[in-house]
Amino acid sequence: MQKILIPTDFSENAWNAIDYAMQLFRNKRCTFYLLNTYTPVIPSSRFMAKMVDGVRIVDAVRETSERGLQKTVARIKSKYGNPNHTFETISSFNLLMEEVKDIVETLGIHLVVTGTKGASGVDEVFMGSNTVRIIKSTKKCPILAIPYNFEYVTPSEIAFATDFNRFYTTSELSPLLEMAKMFKATIRIVHVQYGIKALSELQQFNLNMLRRYLGDVEHYIHTVSELNSVSHTLEMFSKELDIHLLALLNYQHSYMEKMTREPIIKRTAFHTQIPLLVIPELGMEGISVEEEQEEEQKMESHH
Repeated sequence: MQKILIPTDFSENAWNAIDYAMQLFRNKRCTFYLLNTYTPVIPSSRFMAKMVDGVRIVDAVRETSERGLQKTVARIKSKYGNPNHTFETISSFNLLMEEVKDIVETLGIHLVVTGTKGASGVDEVFMGSNTVRIIKSTKKCPILAIPYNFEYVTPSEIAFATDFNRFYTTSELSPLLEMAKMFKATIRIVHVQYGIKALSELQQFNLNMLRRYLGDVEHYIHTVSELNSVSHTLEMFSKELDIHLLALLNYQHSYMEKMTREPIIKRTAFHTQIPLLVIPELGMEGISVEEEQEEEQKMESHH
């Protein structure tokens, strides 16, 4: 049973992410947790005497939040009515980022699905600041960011962008493998190079391990030279090969980190393109020695 968290502010952008998730997981048994956070404007201190009103403001905002969530669930059920799916609503007086982090930890969420705001010409924001905040603060769970106005396509072409400088653990790659297996997708491993040069021994080793992990999942390796920025390069690659989903690991010096730091001028319209699966860095923590030995035995028995 997958537990999936979807934050919503009741905008069309958020509905689009819900829509995508319902179609993506239509054949999977899931519990969806729909979350709406609110932080009412409390009158400033010189009005503190009217605290009664303050309480009433909070109540009114909470009711709006709860009603909005009920309406959203009703809308989903009338559109999809999928017996595989159950819904829980969470209305919380909290900051979105804090609440997402808490829920992921307390409920053991497997995936967070969020909409990303399409930027309006002037403020080229990479994926919308809320999404970036969630990605930066949610360390235990993959995040699937759905661009505003992206129409659902079954992801049969998945790109995984990496520079092979880091060793991946099976637990880190499992969200990618699950997606690929669920949709019998092809994985295209993309290595963005700044000037084409041979892989170092370490990179070659990590690539070989990655290929072993991918096992019988159909995969190809593409080396592309950087076009003025990582985000622009990945965007062009995704367009040319008609990629439906781009997966990235989020760790220090990763492409994901580079992209959130790239100067605005270099970040063209990357965030408006395709869904992004951001996988957190789990590293070796959370993996017991037994599991590692099992992994090694599995690897050996494959050879």
